[in-house]
Amino acid sequence: MNYRPDETDLRIIRATQGGLSVSARPYHRLADELDLAVDEVMNRFRGLEKEGVIRRIAALPSYFRLGLRVNGISVWDVRNERVDELGRKVGDLLCVTDCYRRPRRLPVWPYNLFIMVHGRTRDEVMEGVADIAGLLGDACRRHDVLFGSGILKKTGLRLPQSID
Repeated sequence: MNYRPDETDLRIIRATQGGLSVSARPYHRLADELDLAVDEVMNRFRGLEKEGVIRRIAALPSYFRLGLRVNGISVWDVRNERVDELGRKVGDLLCVTDCYRRPRRLPVWPYNLFIMVHGRTRDEVMEGVADIAGLLGDACRRHDVLFGSGILKKTGLRLPQSID
């Protein structure tokens, strides 16, 4: 990537790295704060996405506030030739909040599919894991579930005050 954001792009990124404002028109509010036209803000977001500087703009729900206070990252050893196809299907399950492929680290770590399951209870998470196991069937050789012990806050891009 040879694209280098200009000062206006960096102002937009810095102003939104803590999230967009919760309002009916967040892009208008941002444009007002930065003294820019709304169309310019929108065009710059599209350009930043096209250039790969940002991947997406998305709402991140607080699972804890939604009552889903237990989470388990389930790790799966899925046959390589089926992992993409099955990963897409697993990602559609209601209990699944994240599903992504990662490289194995043999011989210690044989897992190539990571699936975050949230629930109200540990049993509810394990029911979701059982649903995933049923969907993966014999394409899965083994799996495990690692339960979280606390809440980690997801954050987006954080830029220093100046970029050389």
